[in-house]
Amino acid sequence: MTAPTAKQSEFENRLGIQFRQPQLLTIALTHSSFVNEYGGADEPSDNERLEFLGDAVVDLVAADLLYNRYPHLAEGGLTQLRAALVKTESLAKLAEQVQVGDYLRFGIGEERSGGRERRSTLCRAFEAVIGAIYLDRGLTVAARFLTPLLLALLDEVLDKRLHLDARSELHERLQARRQPAPQYRVSGTSGPEHDKRFCVEVGSGDEALGSGVGKSKRAAAQAAARDALLRLEN
Repeated sequence: MTAPTAKQSEFENRLGIQFRQPQLLTIALTHSSFVNEYGGADEPSDNERLEFLGDAVVDLVAADLLYNRYPHLAEGGLTQLRAALVKTESLAKLAEQVQVGDYLRFGIGEERSGGRERRSTLCRAFEAVIGAIYLDRGLTVAARFLTPLLLALLDEVLDKRLHLDARSELHERLQARRQPAPQYRVSGTSGPEHDKRFCVEVGSGDEALGSGVGKSKRAAAQAAARDALLRLEN
């Protein structure tokens, strides 16, 4: 059995899980760029296969959590909530909570281009870590680790209505009030190229309704629609 490095042991302590097969965690924390630059006979593979497995485990744990927590919620509602919990932005937040990015191994180019903060990379690494936990300790331990994180995330999803299609809801709300359909425009961007954020404003006719920021124009528009809905309610 390969002994974990001091940094990997530190990450195990952060997770609260001691791996019986430390090599699994090493693989989970290895980006493909590291293997491309430093790969050799003694180096593990990258984390893409573990990401594939972890994605399925996260889906299962989230589905089980929602199924038991909301016994009267129909399939459509459960699907909306699960999608909000397991999307890239949500899992990247969980990765940041356990500081996965601090322990990832990158090639020089990926490191310099901001890979350690890239949300898609953090999401995939988090899924890979979950896959490693599942293989090393089983589904029960993986679910025990994941469930508190998902519950906290669920509170945020419900509070901010992240599971709803805010743009469709806003359109219907304005239509019912016989107001012009919502119009969206990008009002600005910020951040470096690898971590750009878009600011979108939404209005109806000459009336400004809300604004939002997101990692994509679509996400920013959804955030703007949610802001508009909250303003309309208040």
